[in-house]
Amino acid sequence: MSNSDKTPPESKGDWEGFREIDRAIAEDRLTSYTWEKTWADPWGKAGLVLFGLLFAAFVIFVIIYDGLI
Repeated sequence: MSNSDKTPPESKGDWEGFREIDRAIAEDRLTSYTWEKTWADPWGKAGLVLFGLLFAAFVIFVIIYDGLI
C-alpha cells in the first residue's frame, strides 16, 4: 500500500480544526503554512512589519554607531 501523494491516512478520531495542520506537517510545508496564516492575520502582519522595521533600524544604528560609513 503506497501513499505517493504524502497525505496522511484518514482516521475516525480526526479533529476538523487540525486536518490542515496535519496535512501541512505530512507534506513538510509547515513553515509555509505558518507564514501564510501569519500574513493573513491583521495583527500578525502588523507584527511582522514592526519586527522588520525595528530590525532595519537596529542595523542602521549599528552601522552608524560603529562608523562603518
